[in-house]
Amino acid sequence: MNNKDIIKITLNLVAICAIAGVILSVTWAITNPVRLRKKAEELQAALKELIPQAQSVTQAKTFVSAGGKEGIIYKAVANGKTVGYIVHAYAKGYSSFIEMLVAVDPDYRIIGIQILSEQETPSLGADVEKKWFKGQFKGKTEDRLVVIKGETKTDIQAISGATISSRAVTNGVKAAIDTLRAARAKDTNL
Repeated sequence: MNNKDIIKITLNLVAICAIAGVILSVTWAITNPVRLRKKAEELQAALKELIPQAQSVTQAKTFVSAGGKEGIIYKAVANGKTVGYIVHAYAKGYSSFIEMLVAVDPDYRIIGIQILSEQETPSLGADVEKKWFKGQFKGKTEDRLVVIKGETKTDIQAISGATISSRAVTNGVKAAIDTLRAARAKDTNL
């Protein structure tokens, strides 16, 4: 193989890579707005599902959540009265950041939680999205957010084989409540 062949092969590879780069860029430019719109629609649906009696759910405050990600506090109002808050937060799980919504009433009793995204181990940590696991949080106060390996009616039962993910969600819920409590202490309009 001589220098001309090497140059020819190199130029062909550069051209192929450039064309692939253009195709990927165009694909991303077309699909990214659709992805962002879909994510916004899913967020709005999740907010409404957590506090269905709310006539409006508005963004009230932003904060820095786990991993330096932006968290948001939403205020839910019905008939001119605050009926709850939803904290959009993140928690560090076993293999990913778990993005979640935590809904609480004005007395910090948990109304419900919603997992928006996670990349935990399939069939283990990913079970944090299962209804039975999320349902354990409903009606609990912060002092009942304790992960137990085994049967429990009063605390949070860990997912078998996924204690780290179970603790991550539970700690994320606690952190969301603490963040909301601190924000409300600083801002009496919240």
